[in-house]
Amino acid sequence: MDVSDQQTGQPDEDSARLHALGYAQELKRTMSAFSNFAVSFTIISILSGCLTLYGFGMKTGGPAAMIWGWPLVGLFVVLVGLGMAEVCSSYPTAGGLYYWAAKLATRNGPAWSWFTGWFNLIGQIAVTAGIDFGAALFLNAFLDLQWGFSATPGHTILLLAIILVVHGVLNTFGVRVVAVLNSVSVWWHLVGVLVIVGVLVFVPAKHQEASFVFGSFVNQTGWGSAPYVFLLGLLLAQYTLTGYDASAHMTEETKNAAKAGPRGIINSILVSLVAGWILLIGLTFAIQDYDGAVNSATGVPPAQIFIDATGAVTGKFLLLICIGAQLFCGMASVTANSRMIYAFARDGAIPGSKIWHNINKRTQTPTNAVWLVSCVRNS
Repeated sequence: MDVSDQQTGQPDEDSARLHALGYAQELKRTMSAFSNFAVSFTIISILSGCLTLYGFGMKTGGPAAMIWGWPLVGLFVVLVGLGMAEVCSSYPTAGGLYYWAAKLATRNGPAWSWFTGWFNLIGQIAVTAGIDFGAALFLNAFLDLQWGFSATPGHTILLLAIILVVHGVLNTFGVRVVAVLNSVSVWWHLVGVLVIVGVLVFVPAKHQEASFVFGSFVNQTGWGSAPYVFLLGLLLAQYTLTGYDASAHMTEETKNAAKAGPRGIINSILVSLVAGWILLIGLTFAIQDYDGAVNSATGVPPAQIFIDATGAVTGKFLLLICIGAQLFCGMASVTANSRMIYAFARDGAIPGSKIWHNINKRTQTPTNAVWLVSCVRNS
C-alpha cells in the first residue's frame, strides 16, 4: 500500500516514518492517542489482575505483601516503562520489542530479535489465556451464585471457550469497534474501582484495623522462609502490571504514533498504579472472614469478600463490574497479541507467515492473526 494520505495524496508523517523503518502502511491508522492509551490500560486491568490473583496473595504474604508489594513492583515497572517509551518514540512499529532488539543490538541483531520475538509471542499468548481464564472463573462464580451453574472445571472451560470466540468476533469487525470498546473500558475500570471501593467503605458494618491491612503477614504456602514467601506474593503486582507494550504494538494504527505510543505506555502504568493501590486497600479493609474468603466455595475469594461485606445482591453487582472489566481486558489483549503476530509474520519469523500476515481488505486488520490467537489460547 502506498504511504500517501488517501485524501491529499501527500505522504503523512506517520506513514513516511514507518516507510523509513522498512515497512509499508498496511493497517488502518485511525486510533487516537487516548485509544492507544486505552489498549494498554485495559490490558493491565487492575480489576482483572489484582482480583484474579487476590486469593493467591492472601496465602503468600497476605495483606502486608499485597499492599506494600504493589508500589514496590510499581516502581520497577515505571523504570522499565520509561525505557520502553523512549525506544518506542524512535521505532513506532507493530513489532515492538523484537524490532527494537534488532535495532539496538550491537551484534547478532537477528538472533536477539528472534529470541525476543518468540519470548514476547509466547508470553502474550499465555497471559491472554490467563486473563480470559480469570474472566471465566469470575463469570462461573456469578452464574453459580445467581442460577446454580456450579463452579466446576468443566463449566469454567466451557465459558472460557465462549469468551474466546466472542473476543475473536469483536476483533474481526475492525479497529474502530475495538477502539470504541477500549475507550469505554477506561471509564468502566475507573468508575468501577470508585464504585467498588465506595461500597466497601460505606456499606459494611465493620472493617479491618489499619494494622491488619498494612502489617498482617500471612503464610499458608508451606514454605518456612518469610522473605521467600513475600517474594512469591509480589506475583500479584507483577502479573497485573504487564501488557503496557500494547501501546507499541498498536502504533501502526495510531495517529502521531511517535508521541502517542510512548505516552500510552507511561500513562497506563501511572493510572493503574494509583487506581490499583486504592482497590487493594479498599478490598482488604472490607474482609470480614479471612479464612472463609480463602476457602470460598465459589473459588473466587473477592466474590466472597463482596458478599460477606455487602450482602448477596450488592456483592453480585460488584462481581459483575469485575467481570465486565475482565472481558474488556481479554478483548484488548487479543488485539495487541494479533498485531504482534502480524508484525512477526511480516518479517517471516513464524511458520505460515504468509497466512498470518494477511490483511482483511475490508477492515484493514490482521483477521487471520486474530483467530490464531483465539484458537491457540483455547488449546
